[in-house]
Amino acid sequence: MRKVLIAVSALATLVALVAATTATGASRSAAAIPGCATGSLNLVTSGQLTIGTDNPAYPPWWDGTEKKSTGFKLSNPYSGKGYESAVAYEVAKRLGFAKGDVKWKAIPFTKSYAPGKKPFDFYLAQVSYKPVRAKAVAFSVSYYDVNQAVVGLKGKPITKVKTVAGLKPYKLGVPLGTTSYDYIVKYVGSKPKVFDTLNDAVTDLKLGRIDGLVVDFPSTGYITGVQVTNGVVVGRLPTQGTQEHFGLVLAKGNSLLGCVNKALAAMKRDGTLKRLEARELAGSAPLLK
Repeated sequence: MRKVLIAVSALATLVALVAATTATGASRSAAAIPGCATGSLNLVTSGQLTIGTDNPAYPPWWDGTEKKSTGFKLSNPYSGKGYESAVAYEVAKRLGFAKGDVKWKAIPFTKSYAPGKKPFDFYLAQVSYKPVRAKAVAFSVSYYDVNQAVVGLKGKPITKVKTVAGLKPYKLGVPLGTTSYDYIVKYVGSKPKVFDTLNDAVTDLKLGRIDGLVVDFPSTGYITGVQVTNGVVVGRLPTQGTQEHFGLVLAKGNSLLGCVNKALAAMKRDGTLKRLEARELAGSAPLLK
């Protein structure tokens, strides 16, 4: 009888392993989150986690050698390198997906939170939570609390600014649809120039058409280190009101949100988010008063 039980147990284990193998040939691990079995998740494509992000995928949020086959420029989201890519794959793993089960889609930033059906299970590209955005889509809990910062050109008067109020006389620029615009209008008291893309804003900064470019602080490292070689971080903008944070974006009403939130909460509790942040988003700058 004991031999029979052992044989049955071994057979059951073999069946489970076969069932855990995906169509891509990658072995899928069991979800570590109670009530979030992979087969029960509301997905765009069954058995596959579809994640969206903007294109180009800018460091330090994304990294890895650019591959034309992916369709992404500058970086490679499939690499798992860069803060947001690493966060996305960690969430995927905790939901029971192997790396080969993840499919990336290039979606423009402003379309991620626009009303309508979504071609992704979740999206991340430094999308800050805003109540007006949350009317059309669902946001996860925070995976990164963020401050905005100002980039100027070395030797220019704006680099001597020490306070938020001191920015008012200068022409500032922001990418379209970002919270940088809201911050400048509300707390600096000026109206910044709006650009369709970050690349356009960077070009105007280099040409001196704007005095300063306002973006999230971690992005300033790539801008000053690669894109604008004579660029300098004027300073970080202090939190005013509610702490700004980035969240994963999901279709409104998608039950996947609960499982994503559980994964992120566990990553915060066990220190995973802090470790990824320390590894991928190093750097510092003075805080404007």
